[in-house]
Amino acid sequence: MGPPDFYRVWLSEIMLQQTRVEAVIPYYERFLALFPDVESLAAAPEPDVLTAWSGLGYYSRARNLHRAAKQIMATGQPADQARLLDLAGIGAYTAAAVASIALGQPHAAVDGNVIRVVSRLTNDPGEISSPVTRKRFAEEAQRLLDPRRPGDFNQAMMELGATVCVPRSPDCPHCPVARLCAARATGTELELPVKLKKAASRDVTLDLALFAGRAGIAGKVFLIQRASDERRLADFWELPSKTLFPGWRGRPAGRIAHRIVNDRFRITVWLGPAPRVLPAGKWFTSVELAAIPLTTITRKALDAAGSGPTRIPPSASK
Repeated sequence: MGPPDFYRVWLSEIMLQQTRVEAVIPYYERFLALFPDVESLAAAPEPDVLTAWSGLGYYSRARNLHRAAKQIMATGQPADQARLLDLAGIGAYTAAAVASIALGQPHAAVDGNVIRVVSRLTNDPGEISSPVTRKRFAEEAQRLLDPRRPGDFNQAMMELGATVCVPRSPDCPHCPVARLCAARATGTELELPVKLKKAASRDVTLDLALFAGRAGIAGKVFLIQRASDERRLADFWELPSKTLFPGWRGRPAGRIAHRIVNDRFRITVWLGPAPRVLPAGKWFTSVELAAIPLTTITRKALDAAGSGPTRIPPSASK
């Protein structure tokens, strides 16, 4: 049996960056149905790619994936780790993972799970945000790597860290390498790896305005578009903030919570008649909503208010 398909491995590794497997699976399947190969992805308009990614978060991944597909069409599929690193959105970990799994090359892929495993196997108390420590762990992972089956080895190490050698309660009695673990031998497994405390979370209150359509635009949702030069979520569509309409009155139609890194958003969706003066934006039908890139907050807010892509707010006119 040959190595796994390059495109599928690459796509899965990009989607799995900072995202759980359970969350990725439906997006991965839908994305493959829309863009089954690198040719179709490279040829697709960017808004279509962002729409397919909408809801998965970290949207720079989708933009980089699209750019990298065009790079591959221009220069050919990368044949080694060095060429992989030339692609947009690919760093050391992803390059090693793709090179080992799809190309069969002996490169250790070192993510947070692998760092935890190596830290405990070697009983290393180094602080893991330190570049020196991370370099030492990467070298140890490379030393441990089985060069005959690098892809299988890397995936086994990741799975070990994700399911057995977990952060707070490692399942040492069922660990296949427990007898080789120096931390287990000295009883320090719960103290490792050593890492600095995260920054404190911040609570953010957000009020969004959802307008019931006027006569002639009943059954539509009004959205505004983020600027093209924004660092995050450029060109995505979202509900406008209620603060844009001083004096506008609405009723609470839904509440949601959402987290982005250290920010905890507490969001209220307000439903009411559309004001006469609106900022630059556009009214969308339910069919159109399903075909544009929406921010995750907007998608969740529309669902909470009963106005998602298959549901629409009632008309304000009789």
